[in-house]
This record gives sequence, C-alpha cells and structure tokens, in this order.
Amino acid sequence: MAEKRDYYEVLGVDRNASSEEIKKAFRTLAMQYHPDRNHEPDAADKFKEVNEAYQVLSDSEKRSAYDQFGHAGVDGSFGGGGAGFSGFGDFGGFGDIFETFFGGAAGRQSRGPQRGSDLMYRLVISFEEACLGCEKEVSIKRKEYCPTCSGTGAKPGSQTPKCSECNGTGVVRRVQQSLFGRFTSESVCPSCHGKGTVIKDPCTNCRGTGKTSVEKTLKVNVPAGVVDGVRIQLTGQGDVGDTSAAPGNVIISINVKEHKFFRRDESDIYYTLELNIAQVTLGCEVKVPTLYGDTVLKIPAGTQPGDVLTLRGKGAPVLRRNVKGDQYVDIKVVIPQKLSKEQKQLFEQLGKVLDDGKK
Repeated sequence: MAEKRDYYEVLGVDRNASSEEIKKAFRTLAMQYHPDRNHEPDAADKFKEVNEAYQVLSDSEKRSAYDQFGHAGVDGSFGGGGAGFSGFGDFGGFGDIFETFFGGAAGRQSRGPQRGSDLMYRLVISFEEACLGCEKEVSIKRKEYCPTCSGTGAKPGSQTPKCSECNGTGVVRRVQQSLFGRFTSESVCPSCHGKGTVIKDPCTNCRGTGKTSVEKTLKVNVPAGVVDGVRIQLTGQGDVGDTSAAPGNVIISINVKEHKFFRRDESDIYYTLELNIAQVTLGCEVKVPTLYGDTVLKIPAGTQPGDVLTLRGKGAPVLRRNVKGDQYVDIKVVIPQKLSKEQKQLFEQLGKVLDDGKK
C-alpha cells in the first residue's frame, strides 16, 4: 500500500498556516481536481487526497493530533486506515461534497449578474460562397434592455427600495457546519434575483423584466475556405445579460449546399470532364469551368479514360491562409450509343485500319 503524503504537502501550505490559508488552499485544489471539472484519470484520487487532508487540518483537535503523531494520530478517527475516504461515506459522492462546500455543484452555481444567452443561427450558403468567402446579412430576435425603463424593470419615476432579504447586495449567504468545518456559501438572492432592489411598480412596456425582444439585422463575414459545419461567433451580439453583465454571443452554424458538378476535399476541387473518343485519341484543347471562371485545358493525345489532369491553384483557398488548392479534372470517355450511317461507316473503316496495323 502506498505511503500517505504529508497533509500539509498535499494542500501546499506550511505547518504554521492559518485556518483561512488552509481553507483557501483546499478550495483551489478542490476546484482543480473535482471530477465534474477534471477528467484526467487520476483526478478522483487527487480529490480524495485533498479532501482527506482538509478534514484533518481544518479541525483543531485532529490537526493537533496529526502534528504530534502524524497519520497514526488520526487514522482511528476515520474508520481505520482512512477507509472512510474511499467512497466518501455519508457525503453521497463528489457532487454532494462540492455542493456542501461551495454552495452548488460544479457548473450549477449562480452567483452575481448573469451574462446574456447565446443565440444560434443556421446560415445556408452556396458552394462558391464557401470557397471564395462572402458577406451575408442575417435577421435574429434578441433581448435588449427595455427602452422605456432602461433595463431597470421599474416604471420610470417609481421607487425601487433595497431588497430586505439580501440587504441590497443581490447575494444571500448561508453558514453551514459539516465535516469540512464551519463555512459560508453564497448564491443569488431569490427575492430580487441578484438586482439588490425590489420593484414595486413594474414597467408597463417590459412587465418588470427590464428586457424586450427586438429583431436585429447583423452582417456576417464568411471567410474564404470554410467548410460545412464551421461555426462563426459574433461576440456580444446575443441577448443582453443582467445589468453590468456581458451580453451573449450569436453562433452562426454554416451549412454548405452541394454543387451540381464540383466536388471538394478540403481545399482541392474535383471535376469530371466528358470527352469523345476522337478528342482523347487525337488530343485537343477544351474549356473547363473553375471557381474563377472558364479556363483552357490541353488534353494530350492518347489520354486514357480515368486519367486525372491538374489545374494548379484553381482550387479553394485554405482557410485563413494565402494559399489555394488545386482542381483535378477526371477524364471520362463517352462512347456513343447511337451512330448515323455515315458515322458507322467511318468507325468501321477506322476499325479495319487499326486491325491491319496489328498484323
């Protein structure tokens, strides 16, 4: 069995640390290693170790016994050999420990003014727009501060007395006693919802909420080279938050339409070119569409079906780089299914000549 580390070393404090320093160190390490936040394989073991050290050093009697006799002086208090820490006994698991000490499980505690909500918008663009970039306008409905009451929620000119439950702080504090010791937790005041004041006469326009729904047109700059599924964030363009809190963001989710004849693999473009047997046999020059307009492509004599020719730099730009991919032209030879009498005679003559050439 691995030897236990010194409890002062576990919390990173010296042996003369005050109770406040020990509590502060524990809070920091508990936040760092709590399994709801930290998904490293050893996070749970480290959290247990930190918790065990705090339970001893936060209790004056246990700390005194530990200072005199080390681990042997406190092991008996925890069911022998510290076994009570393996499953956290009556604590009910990691979530309850975190909630007991910090006043709410990780990610669920609401303290102070809340930032505004993020808004999602699905933007559909064409294949060319995704490759070359574009500017789009989108219309969203978002919450803004009520123009009548300027976001206070109170009727203009009315009184907004200080909340009696939180004494105007917007936060209520609870003092609790547990195996961790005596501590204070904070949460948003349920009466004033963190505002610190009570609305006696609500604004008639927003009905006391302080916010109204407004339709807003926003410009979205789509960079060249985006692909389907890319998200663009418009910072601060979402719903407004509580007074003095930051607004949310608008998240633009990009959906790219398929092209009727182009295919794309990252920055490279693929195009299938249909040619007749005479063109590939004799060679020729043909116009090929690209993202940047038609370009002339030289087909070498004797080109075979399935050959791939390359147009350098005619692909899509690489996202946020001054580089372009290539366009690959896949050669497909189209065999005629119906021939006129004259065409049939010509092919017969050609076939005979080719057969004679083999002899």
